[in-house]
Amino acid sequence: MKKLLAAIAILGASTTLPAQTPEAVIDRAAKSYADMQSVRAEFTQKLTNPLTGTTSTARGVMLRKDPNFLSVNFTDPKGDRVVADGKWLWVYLPSSAPGQVVRLPANGSNSLAMIDPGGLFLSSPSARYAVTSSGTATIGGRKMNVVSLVPKKANGAFTRVKVWVDASDNSVRQFEVADLNGLTRLVTITKIQPNASIGASEFKFTPPKNARILDSGEFSGN
Repeated sequence: MKKLLAAIAILGASTTLPAQTPEAVIDRAAKSYADMQSVRAEFTQKLTNPLTGTTSTARGVMLRKDPNFLSVNFTDPKGDRVVADGKWLWVYLPSSAPGQVVRLPANGSNSLAMIDPGGLFLSSPSARYAVTSSGTATIGGRKMNVVSLVPKKANGAFTRVKVWVDASDNSVRQFEVADLNGLTRLVTITKIQPNASIGASEFKFTPPKNARILDSGEFSGN
């Protein structure tokens, strides 16, 4: 009987799920994101500026495709667009900067990472950030594990980020980023389609006629 009880105990231990540590939650989310060769995601974005006391809301669709293609098309404000075509990162925001296009190198810059959450906080998260649990929540009827990340080394981009990870499929459904000035960006994924079929034309951008193109050298004073 003792041997039987011991065997049952061993079997029970072997089938017990691992502890739901915050590091495990974010690492699974990172793997889930990396496994997507492409993704189509509809989102809402809320920007809050504590210095001015203002809040703005935007909506749009993000398309991503390996290795380094990205397109963000805003439906509100309509016409705003951000595109990484593999060589350049184009930023065209006529709602706030009409007649102006910003062009930055897509490779080797931090600009793309600031737009794509995969580069922002889903690259080796446990090694780069101090990870803590922020409990659980429900978004769209789905249970979320919530974790908070603080950079172990100053990165010049943000001071903290909170991530809502779907408990069922480990996808990121919401994240909130706070930058050095206290500006917060809350992005909620309202619909996601992993490994979506996306045509190459989605990642092409042609500056509007007569638009002023600002290159990275103009920001550095060169």
